[in-house]
Amino acid sequence: MTQYELPDLSLVVLVGISGSGKSSFAAQHFGPYETVSSDTCRGIVSDDPNQQSATKDAFELLEFIVAKRLAAGRLTVVDATNVQPAARKAFVKLAREHDVLPVAVVLDVPESVCAQRNAAREDRSFGRDVLRRQHQQLTRSMRGLSKEGFRAVHVLDGTDAVTEATFVRTPLRSDRRTTEGPFDVIGDIHGCLGELTTLLTTLGYRVRRDDDGRAIGAVPPDGRTAVFLGDFVDRGPDSAGVLRLVMGMVGSGGALAVPGNHEHKLVQALRGRKVNVSHGLAETLAQLAAETDEFRREVLEFCDGLVAHLVLDSGRLVVAHAGLIEKYHNRASGRVRSFALYGDTTGETDEFGLPVRYPWAQDYRGSAMVLYGHTPIPEAEWLNNTMCLDTGCVFGGKLTALRYPERDIVSVPAEKQWYAPAKPLNQFVREENSLDLSDVLGPTGVETSLRGRVSIRAENAAGALEVMSRFAVAPEWLKYLPPTMAPCPSSTRDGYLEYPTEAFDAYRRVGVTEVICEEKHMGSRVVLVLHRGGDGIAYTRTGRQVFDDGLTRELVTAADEGFAAAGMWEELDARWVIVDCELMPWSVKAEGLIRTQYASVGAAARADLEAERSVLERAAARGLSVADRQERNSRRRDGIAKFTDAYRGYVWPTVGLDGVSLAPFQILATDRGVHVDRPHLWHLGVADRLAEARPDVFTTTRRIVVDLASEESVANGAWWWEDLTSDGGEGMVVKPAANRPTGKVQPGIKVRGRDYLRLIYGPDYTEPDALTALRDRNLAHKQSMALREYALGVEALERAVRGEPLWRVHQAVFAVLAMESEPVDPRL
Repeated sequence: MTQYELPDLSLVVLVGISGSGKSSFAAQHFGPYETVSSDTCRGIVSDDPNQQSATKDAFELLEFIVAKRLAAGRLTVVDATNVQPAARKAFVKLAREHDVLPVAVVLDVPESVCAQRNAAREDRSFGRDVLRRQHQQLTRSMRGLSKEGFRAVHVLDGTDAVTEATFVRTPLRSDRRTTEGPFDVIGDIHGCLGELTTLLTTLGYRVRRDDDGRAIGAVPPDGRTAVFLGDFVDRGPDSAGVLRLVMGMVGSGGALAVPGNHEHKLVQALRGRKVNVSHGLAETLAQLAAETDEFRREVLEFCDGLVAHLVLDSGRLVVAHAGLIEKYHNRASGRVRSFALYGDTTGETDEFGLPVRYPWAQDYRGSAMVLYGHTPIPEAEWLNNTMCLDTGCVFGGKLTALRYPERDIVSVPAEKQWYAPAKPLNQFVREENSLDLSDVLGPTGVETSLRGRVSIRAENAAGALEVMSRFAVAPEWLKYLPPTMAPCPSSTRDGYLEYPTEAFDAYRRVGVTEVICEEKHMGSRVVLVLHRGGDGIAYTRTGRQVFDDGLTRELVTAADEGFAAAGMWEELDARWVIVDCELMPWSVKAEGLIRTQYASVGAAARADLEAERSVLERAAARGLSVADRQERNSRRRDGIAKFTDAYRGYVWPTVGLDGVSLAPFQILATDRGVHVDRPHLWHLGVADRLAEARPDVFTTTRRIVVDLASEESVANGAWWWEDLTSDGGEGMVVKPAANRPTGKVQPGIKVRGRDYLRLIYGPDYTEPDALTALRDRNLAHKQSMALREYALGVEALERAVRGEPLWRVHQAVFAVLAMESEPVDPRL
């Protein structure tokens, strides 16, 4: 038996004339889904696997299937004759496009044997001349297969060789998923041997030395493994010493390493090729010249043998010198190696003469953590589950390691500035509270803990920027914006557009067993920020300050006193708090809207309908048949009366803060933590205590808990809503009682009252034709927005509580405002 190696991820191209046994061979050695057959594809497109006129369509289908499998990272076998170079060229190109290794397996079976096999098959009708031509093409091909781009060519010469062949699948050199760690991943060293030995000692490694005192290795602690991110050489004082130490650790199994671009260049120089000896290479070559020939050979062999990236710990960790985008993980090609060594550049240079690199980490979406170096930065920081560990040791910064999986950063300072950087290391150190347009404009989106990446449209971001820059409160106050709320699914109940049972059903479908129904106050959504014993602010859903500075001071002072009187500052052990509230009455902030949009509509409609009523009465007195019109006029007058009552119930006079009240319904966060994971009854209990302590400032929110498994409880919830809305009340919000919803569970579904909806859809929306049309409203986009905005809001709070820089908090806050510009029916 002869054993051949196949890379785990490869494109295997079978080559052989008709009758050489390729299909049987593929069935014997590969899985039923791994093989893609040209005959099968002919059958799919023409119902006849031997229909040669369908060959073009069949191969288009075959290449499509192969591409999909390679994109999914699956070994794929092409079962076709492939005796012509043009046919094989297409598959080599596919392999390169998907960064997998192409392998040719040639079944070189004698033409006479193939002829006998074909003659025994009733479905094969072509003559011997076809086989002869195929065999000639195969014979000519075998001399140049390796030059066509195949990484390996396995020629099975004769029927015995085909029968005796076996295959063993070998992992790619980058595939170290079975190596689980723990690891100590170390950034760019650049010849700084002293700092490296200090860092290793700090990490608990015991450095080994030879008789001359030179560091030749290190014993790791507790089974840990060091991982070096490349750029061991150049610029620093002892590149040869760093190589000796790193090579010793890798050779003894105490370390893994990937090459950097400086090692790549060093290999070329040691091979005698012409290179530009800049950026410290001249000093490295001079240091190596003082070493033995044997040592230089070992250096060449070591650096040349390093694989460009490693995939570790079951795929959870990827290391590469310059980083690596997800689609290149555990792939093998020239462009993958180039990215891992140099990153992705624009081809331009900056004002310091350095290449401008694409910020790949900003767009990273992968689940694997990626650790890299290459571009020196002052401090190592997380960005989308990636971290650069090159903190510029050789430039006077520090040498940094990350403990994995603990995520602890360990650094030692540089002994001195060994090399002057082209770009000052601290040139672009960002101030913690600085804001930048690039944080919010562009295609990068915002990473959230609840829903992953939330993308923001550029046009929406531009509109949000206008609002925030011109009207919003000072950025340091703006740590949260409330999300939009999902509308209730349309009801089929006679005369109703929204009804509680639809909201209950929606939650039941996603696995929620208990909900809380909260009275929906008709007011203005307000975020209240309080600093204990100090200042604060109240702002709207778009970040605008609610009152002028004087009234704001009065409001926050009274609210702070309320928190103190209720004992909440002590109980929360907090220095600041962010509260989600409703400000009442509605007329406080919406008086202009009420006068121009609602009151004027009501007045005009009443006058018009009264005039119509008078005309219809006179017409009826004359014996004209106008009963239907009179009945419709009566319904419309009733509708406009309810329309007027709906907004009048939320209008009352206020002087300063007299007549103004806040209904808090959620303590969002304090400096001690985010509280959205506390059940809603806890939040409403806090609201009750605040209302009891300062009834002149705070008011409570009525609520009822509904067990969705109990028909009686569900019916009580519906009756409670009917009672709330019977006199024109706005309605209620249904929420999962446990709070902090995940997946497709909405944070809240609003169920608005039948008469209140007249303000939204018009006084006559309950007319049968209008109601039928409204029930077809598209809710999906609004529901999706509610989930995404909620995730962004929680993300902003979590970042604020963690003490992240203001620009990081504002990424999520800004995104909520930007999403409000998405095209969606505003009545929802």
